[in-house]
Amino acid sequence: MAGIPLSALDVAFLCLESETAPMHMGAVVTFRPRGDVDPRQLTRLLAERAARIPKLRQRVKAALFPPGSANWSEDPDFLAANHIHHHRVSGLYEPDPLSAYASRWIARPLNTRKPLWDLHLVTGLPGGEFALLLKLHHALTDGAGAYAIAAGLLDDVTAAERPKAAAGTSPRSPVDAVKDTWNQAGEAAGIASSVVRAARTPVSPLSAPASAERKLGFARVGMADIRRIRRSHGGTTNDVILAVLAGALRGWMVNRGQRADGRTLRALIPVSVRGRAKEQLGGNKLSGYLCDLPVGTEDPVERLRQVRQEMNRNKAAGPGRGAGAFPLLADRLPSVLHRLGGKATGLAAPLLFDLVVTTVPVPGARLSLDGARLTSVFPFVPLAPRQAVGIAVAVHRDSVHIGLQVNGEAAGDIGSLHDAVLKSAAELYSAAD
Repeated sequence: MAGIPLSALDVAFLCLESETAPMHMGAVVTFRPRGDVDPRQLTRLLAERAARIPKLRQRVKAALFPPGSANWSEDPDFLAANHIHHHRVSGLYEPDPLSAYASRWIARPLNTRKPLWDLHLVTGLPGGEFALLLKLHHALTDGAGAYAIAAGLLDDVTAAERPKAAAGTSPRSPVDAVKDTWNQAGEAAGIASSVVRAARTPVSPLSAPASAERKLGFARVGMADIRRIRRSHGGTTNDVILAVLAGALRGWMVNRGQRADGRTLRALIPVSVRGRAKEQLGGNKLSGYLCDLPVGTEDPVERLRQVRQEMNRNKAAGPGRGAGAFPLLADRLPSVLHRLGGKATGLAAPLLFDLVVTTVPVPGARLSLDGARLTSVFPFVPLAPRQAVGIAVAVHRDSVHIGLQVNGEAAGDIGSLHDAVLKSAAELYSAAD
């Protein structure tokens, strides 16, 4: 029996995959147990829960028709325990053993002939805490879908937080189908035109050589600070976070001897286009905005004002229009085109953007694993080919968790970027009334 087909966008992420640009997202999640941790018991529990998640049992299988397409198929040799590993770190050899271990872990590509996920349990952390390191290929899902998958590994969540079942859809008449096809063709043409107009000379201070080495950093900003900044200067939580990151990138560039004044860095900001009633465990449902981060502006309040203007323009246009909507365009191209030109498309990413800044939805409810309370969740976005930095953000309860990933050969000073995030947040907070 034929499996569920991958969308064209899912296939595109597979085609972008390479040893130096693996297309998986990740998360480092820490937990505080009530007592000692039994790694064997915990890995057994995780294996039992993973085995009940259909997406984690499936692998990609090429389809004969349409050309270049593929389906999700149950792996006949699936054993959840083969995807789950335990490692105990020691602080005797490295100042931040979790970051060092996670950096090596995130750099390793997934085996695309197997189910596209990997899970590491890391013990030996200060205070008796432990961490889960979850890796999911972007072909499997987007950030919103990733939480829906990860929720199945945690203790029972409330009904409001569970992944929603797919809603039934009414059959469409032939006339409606033709109208939809015509409308989509018109939208695709408009997006393609915007993409061409937005292309730039690919000269970026965040360009990087092809390298398999990665460095990860974990930065945390208090939500109370973000709320105070919003009350004083306006904007959304996302606007404030983008302004903080713009200031951090400015400081980081200056520390590396690069000119920041008079420059902007263009961020691709993925936008979920999942309907509320749609299946939350499905593949990628993405569009995007392009936002010029004002790293050339020294005043932190003015940076926030400029970010607000940029994002207001994006929101007024909507996620279905403009050059940032190119994921929608990719989803409407035949899969065979991604098979033929996927690598070239990846190398062309700097023509449109300098880095990715994404927000991963995490509910505010208390989350736990085997009774251990979740204390932090740091997401990570894959690096586009030849780009030095990728940033992912998760807001959970009283903190903004910022996952920093850099190309280790181009930018090994992840500590400098981490410190720049905290300094930028402090400057904007100090400017609040």
